[in-house]
Amino acid sequence: MAHKIFYNSHAPRNVYDIIREDMPESLELVTLETDSDDERKAKIADCEAVIVAAKPLTAEVLAAAPGIKLLHHQGVGYYDTMPVPQLKERGIRLALTPAGTSTGVAEHAILLMLAVGKRLPFADSELRQGRWHINALRPHSIEIDGRTIGYVGMGRIARAVAVRLKAFNTRGLYFDPGVNLEAGEEIEFGVRKADLDSLLAESDIVTLHVPSNAETRHLIDAAALARMKRTAILINTARGSIVDESALVVALRDGSIAGAGLDVFADEPVSPDNPLCAMANVVLTPHISAGTRDALKTKMRVLFANVVAFFDGRPMENEVVL
Repeated sequence: MAHKIFYNSHAPRNVYDIIREDMPESLELVTLETDSDDERKAKIADCEAVIVAAKPLTAEVLAAAPGIKLLHHQGVGYYDTMPVPQLKERGIRLALTPAGTSTGVAEHAILLMLAVGKRLPFADSELRQGRWHINALRPHSIEIDGRTIGYVGMGRIARAVAVRLKAFNTRGLYFDPGVNLEAGEEIEFGVRKADLDSLLAESDIVTLHVPSNAETRHLIDAAALARMKRTAILINTARGSIVDESALVVALRDGSIAGAGLDVFADEPVSPDNPLCAMANVVLTPHISAGTRDALKTKMRVLFANVVAFFDGRPMENEVVL
């Protein structure tokens, strides 16, 4: 009999179809018709494993599933999407899926840099309403060629961004207490190590690539924003908790920094009343940086192979020891 795997996020049917394309016959995917915790509790009840993506799996929903043996994250950011104490208490194993994320997130980070630099969404919206700003945006538009890029975090995604930005003739600074690149790697990625204060002060674009945890919560706060150039742009494709969003709103309003490109937020989904939504110097996307068809297919192939290994009693890749 196939092992039942619960997919915690509600998605359109065509997304579920993509996921099932690479699903082995030994597994059965259980999906949602609505984004309802009542439905989650009913459907997870007789499942043996759960796939968690951006939608957090709550302790309450997990409690409705006495037979769960494995939680497999579709990405890597489990700190704010998993009820870790309950996993430890019940001895539920946890594995991650780093595969498939780097390319999409790296491309999206660069997309946001370019879009903020040219105020692309504002220009598009205005044109569609009959306003032709051929000169009005010139004082605010920038090119990223030759700029200094500050990488907060220098893991696989930041490195993917850095490699791609070398084509734009950028120079890079990176801050990451856990990473010390060799000289050859610094040349490969076009970066050199710096302390956070120096990175913030010298960078034209600051891009965030660290996990969400107690150490990184509000790492970019009012004081950090004040250290940035008034012409600088902040990019966040990591997690919303890394930035003090209220302080960012103030910095953008008073011109302490020039703009921001955000794919992640303090509260998701974002309310239309969020002041960021009314700012022409901000580009917003709904946590989609890793959300490509290509990434999903790559992730599912790797994830399902790991789940099959688990049920076969073989070692899993990227297992987290809780």
